[in-house]
Amino acid sequence: MEADITGFFDNIDHQWMIRMLEQRIDDKPLLRLIKKWLKAGILEEDGQVLHPVTGTPQGGVVSPILAHVYLHYALDLWFEKVVKKESQGAVALYRYADDFVCVAQYKADAERFYRILPQRLGTFNLHVAEDKTRIVRFSRYQPGTSFDFLGFAFRWDRSRAGKQVVQCRTSRKKFHRSLANCRTWCREHRSLPRKRLFGVLNAKLRGDYNYYGITGNYDSLKAFFSQAMHILRKWLNRRSQKRSYTGQCFEALLKRYRIERPRITDTPPRQQALFLAFR
Repeated sequence: MEADITGFFDNIDHQWMIRMLEQRIDDKPLLRLIKKWLKAGILEEDGQVLHPVTGTPQGGVVSPILAHVYLHYALDLWFEKVVKKESQGAVALYRYADDFVCVAQYKADAERFYRILPQRLGTFNLHVAEDKTRIVRFSRYQPGTSFDFLGFAFRWDRSRAGKQVVQCRTSRKKFHRSLANCRTWCREHRSLPRKRLFGVLNAKLRGDYNYYGITGNYDSLKAFFSQAMHILRKWLNRRSQKRSYTGQCFEALLKRYRIERPRITDTPPRQQALFLAFR
């Protein structure tokens, strides 16, 4: 089952947050400081200052840490101490911030978790996003099924040796969003000096490869690079009325500025964990 929480960072209950922190922190001045930080005002565009009753300030450096603590008590511990013990088969929870998936060996366990999850989160003023939460049958015996998690599409596929394995690809949603961002960036920055333009572009490509460059995802990286370069060439040719870069000239330009080429950078632990969960 894949799930998402609606407006998670805006609905964190301050009282529950402090109670959770008190379980491990005995420093009262620090707790008072966190209380003040949670109630810090938010400056709106019209100049008004809002003091939220719930949630953590957006953009705050401590917000991700407090959010992790909140879901650790609201979801993770409950899953370990209650859901696992009451399940008939093997179950596992994989969470990153407010995005998480639950894998279950038996359909009955998945359906039970799907039913009781809204009630559990509701206790802590959280609500499941119904349009993003669903039960998916993900089995090697039913090819073609897949689900998205953290920007990747997980699916069963055959390896080069002919065995059924869980493979990851860049999800279509993230792929098209990245291309849209690339198109906007190229249009807005095409007038930059070439050295600076390609310096920033290389940094963006390295970041993309460092995240999506996992084993088995090279085809997605290659497709993104090809389309991104097509977009770049299009907007560079619009710097003037004269078409500056033909295909051969553009390739020479990429070589000159040592453009980052697609490459695999890491083997994803999540892919291995999911494979073990479905064996």
